[in-house]
Amino acid sequence: MKRITQIFVFSIIIAGCAGHSTQNIGTIIQFQPEFEQIINKNAPIEVIADGFEWSEGPAWWKSENKLLFTDIPRNTVYEWSEERGLQVFLRPAGYTGDQPPGFELGANGLLFDSKGRLVLCDHGNRGMARLNVPNYTKTVLATKYNGRRFNSPNDAVLLSNGDIYFTDPPYGLDGLNSSPLKEIPYNGVYRLESDGSITLVTRELSFPNGIGFSPDEKVLYVANSDPDRPIWNRFDVEENGLLTNSRIFYDATKWLKEGKTGLPDGLVVDKDGRIFATGPGGVIVFSADGAPLGVIETGQATSNCTFGGDGSDLYITADMYLCRIKTLTKGIGYSE
Repeated sequence: MKRITQIFVFSIIIAGCAGHSTQNIGTIIQFQPEFEQIINKNAPIEVIADGFEWSEGPAWWKSENKLLFTDIPRNTVYEWSEERGLQVFLRPAGYTGDQPPGFELGANGLLFDSKGRLVLCDHGNRGMARLNVPNYTKTVLATKYNGRRFNSPNDAVLLSNGDIYFTDPPYGLDGLNSSPLKEIPYNGVYRLESDGSITLVTRELSFPNGIGFSPDEKVLYVANSDPDRPIWNRFDVEENGLLTNSRIFYDATKWLKEGKTGLPDGLVVDKDGRIFATGPGGVIVFSADGAPLGVIETGQATSNCTFGGDGSDLYITADMYLCRIKTLTKGIGYSE
């Protein structure tokens, strides 16, 4: 049964943030010659907004020419555009009750469905939801699997047939896996179909997080944000949408041992199948066969990234910052 709830929205321009910041951070590090065709080594990593507690979940709203992203602890979805700068888009973005299940109350990953509607990983409410604009109500899409509540849906990706695949680690629960509120004994990856049916597609990752398809949708990449197993995994996608042939795409253990900040987190795939994956050090760019090509090193714990604008702007959420860097490629779904 779908449930519709009323929530509040504010149209507030954040003082001091309506224009561009002049601050740049980080550096560009090249591993392979191919990286020169993807990122100009002199491209600045611009800070276009800051002051967040933990920025996450960026999604480009093509029809409105603006970016939406979340600050999970502050239970807020922000919007950013070239014309108007930073504004609050939705608050509260997630949990609205009196006894929160944990620290991370807000929405997490965002995406637009096949009809252009905003779908939220409703982290604090332990479900998947769709925002109904312009009245700003939420339609709850899913909260349970086999009668048990999800942990805290984290990130999601859209398949071209309209199915949504999402990850469900325990980050929204106080105590994580030891939380008494945890009802599912594992941390899964699920498929949500348009009729509301839910399928568990894998439970083998300890902390599944960022997720993305290859351009031909034959491969699914999933990040595992576990310091004891900091990997990106890849799966083959069968015609029925289920996953087979699980294998490690890349193991970032050595980078953690070198003291680099961050864990495998959100990711996005470009039109040529290269993976832009947030992880230790910033945004690591991989070839489709798992070779690290270079790093957009932010110097911060970096949570997620997405393409926007004309498709060549890479927006990055990195701790307190919202950043942007111009690339020489484009995301999936953008014209040449």
